[in-house]
Amino acid sequence: MKKYIQIIIICFTAALQGQTPNALNTNETQTVKYDAVVSKNGDGDYMSIQEAINSTKSFPYDQIRIFIKNGVYQEKVKIHEWNPNVSLIGESKEKTIITYDNYFDKIDLGRNSTFFTPTLLVGADNVLLKNLTIENASGDVGQAIALSITATEVAVINCRLLGNQDTLYASGKGKHYFKDCYIEGTTDFIFGNATAYFDNCQIHSKSNSFITAASTPKDANFGFVFNNCVVNADENVNEVYLGRPWRIYAKTVFITCTMGSHILPIGWDNWSKPEAENKTFYGEYKNKGKGFTPQQRVRWSHQLTPAELEHYTIQNILGNEKHISEKQWYENF
Repeated sequence: MKKYIQIIIICFTAALQGQTPNALNTNETQTVKYDAVVSKNGDGDYMSIQEAINSTKSFPYDQIRIFIKNGVYQEKVKIHEWNPNVSLIGESKEKTIITYDNYFDKIDLGRNSTFFTPTLLVGADNVLLKNLTIENASGDVGQAIALSITATEVAVINCRLLGNQDTLYASGKGKHYFKDCYIEGTTDFIFGNATAYFDNCQIHSKSNSFITAASTPKDANFGFVFNNCVVNADENVNEVYLGRPWRIYAKTVFITCTMGSHILPIGWDNWSKPEAENKTFYGEYKNKGKGFTPQQRVRWSHQLTPAELEHYTIQNILGNEKHISEKQWYENF
């Protein structure tokens, strides 16, 4: 049975202007339909996010919308491959918090322990995460993922991704869309081989280190693309690289972003891989701020021309040529 939640929208601006909301017809009640409600207080269908996911139908035809009420949900959450078309929608990004504290040494499963650490793992296609805080609370103890995405057509909207090293693993051969998100970390805190588009996000460094570590496949047209983002840092941070290549075909581009003075003038590092200098694609276009010093960037990075910029549309980066609806997948959120 579908659950209905009423959201009251009141226009205070009208009151300040001496008009009542009714006069402007802005005092509206919007009914939103959800398939399940999760609440720590026991007034929903489930008290656990994972329990709600586990109760959904496998491979559904339609989107399954799960509403998560404010609360701190201390649990590891997995959206498995057989749970596509799932939406996790929080009541508010500041107060709907999913948190756990696994890290590399705690997992202790050998050299690949990092990939067992995520607080939230998305392994299913066509998933939406919205209005959530997703946190790895282990502290500055090495590799510890908050959000891991290994699927395609996954949208993360208005979320906070909190952690230190390896906060976000954006991987798989899929396409990921991040919009209006806050992403923080220390070292390589955005890494992986996905094609990912970051739109109007805040990218926040907590220590002197590296922001990105892309492992873009050789035949991929795009890797990580940051559009109109704010790149800032803690007050005591002053030596940060935009990226280094986890694999030698890494692709990362920053477009019209605002960069703080913590970004090193050379911008990029080759991770002691000289061969990467001829194989990576690190680019920028009309960034601004004290951290944008195009004349001092490493010689093997690129300042895009207007003609090259035309290639970097969201449709080119994330679009699906085989889509059958009027909208592209990233326009449905």
